[in-house]
Amino acid sequence: MTDLAQWLAAETDTEGLAGVITAMAAAGAEIAAVLRAAPIAGQTGLAGATNVQGEAQKALDVISNDIVLNHLRANPATSILVSEELDEAVHLAPEGSLMVATDPLDGSSNLDVNVTVGTIFSVLAASGGMLQKGRAQLAAGYIAYGPATSLVVRLTGRTSVFCLDDKGHWVQVVAAAAVPASSGEFAINTARERFWDEATRRYVAENVAGETGPAGKRYNMRWVGSMVADIHRILMRGGIFLYPLDSETLANGGRLRLLYEANPMAWLIEGAGGLSTTGHENILDVEPTHIHQRIPVILGSADEVHRVERWYRQG
Repeated sequence: MTDLAQWLAAETDTEGLAGVITAMAAAGAEIAAVLRAAPIAGQTGLAGATNVQGEAQKALDVISNDIVLNHLRANPATSILVSEELDEAVHLAPEGSLMVATDPLDGSSNLDVNVTVGTIFSVLAASGGMLQKGRAQLAAGYIAYGPATSLVVRLTGRTSVFCLDDKGHWVQVVAAAAVPASSGEFAINTARERFWDEATRRYVAENVAGETGPAGKRYNMRWVGSMVADIHRILMRGGIFLYPLDSETLANGGRLRLLYEANPMAWLIEGAGGLSTTGHENILDVEPTHIHQRIPVILGSADEVHRVERWYRQG
């Protein structure tokens, strides 16, 4: 079976890129071990601080950020780290050629109820500066901490999936993930319906109407509230994830962060044959204006994304 090191050797000759992916995988393995013991160690409570987004930081948010920082600091190819948990970028090796943008522990509000959480990351050339479009990514990935610990990663080719075995090795389980073009599942927080724009409202109404509506088929709604968990389900069996711009998030430009949530997830989904959009343009074409910029995120099965885009075009 192919392991991560073998896959990286075959996939990239970019100086330092394989080392950065290996460092993120090692950080993920360490975070997975910490999460397994967290309830026993009493590490699921609040850390007593807030991050730059104004959100309460849990102890494990801080611990996970430190783990990622330590692994990347030890890698001479990493020049810059942008993290959800840090107000400013961290400058690491001056001679490094790569920048990493990361959400070290996505979905941490689910920790107390033992739901899958994850680490998301994006890798870019440091020479391009901190504000680059998603299409400039050299690699992106996430690590899902669930019943199995899974690493999903894409360089410029297809999106591959690895699992951490009991000896600490990352073993490839899916060489080329393929998101089905059509699906009968959608993921959205329906408690926010009162804030939705008209395009979102109409798309969801079509789905809820099922086989009696214009979509002509029955849909199920899925919503975990952990982006990694929701996207991993879509990657493996199809569906669509929606966190649109709505009346409550309008002032901030959206809810999810462009550099270390939207861009890497769009890169992975598109590498598996899916699509991404803000409703008006492809996520990977958005010009960043700030390292913690927020945007609307819609991504998943191509046919479903196209249906949403049609509603936006209709106004």
